[in-house]
Amino acid sequence: MLRITKDFQFSASHRLDHLPADHQCARMHGHNYTVQLELSAPREDLTSAGFVRDYGDLSDFKKWLDAELDHRHLNEVVPDLNPSAENLAMWIHSVWSERFPEITAVRVSETPKTWAEYRP
Repeated sequence: MLRITKDFQFSASHRLDHLPADHQCARMHGHNYTVQLELSAPREDLTSAGFVRDYGDLSDFKKWLDAELDHRHLNEVVPDLNPSAENLAMWIHSVWSERFPEITAVRVSETPKTWAEYRP
């Protein structure tokens, strides 16, 4: 199995429900997010150029991220979802896995030291 990854950045605010009122994440706050897409394919499914997928194909994901998530309040973007990093990773996978069936994981980072990963 061969794997490629690419990182994308956006900035957004959110607040998380179902937490004690004094929990810092229950208040509105923001992050400089990193989203990492991982795409995988067996050797026999590589493109004729030898790619899992051309990195240039992922430019549509960046355009979507900039238009839909960047400098937004995530509670309004995904109103039926508590926008934790874990939930965002699952949601991004559900939105993009049909377009990029090679996606094997989506990772979301809110800080340089924290990551949530969805790997179906």
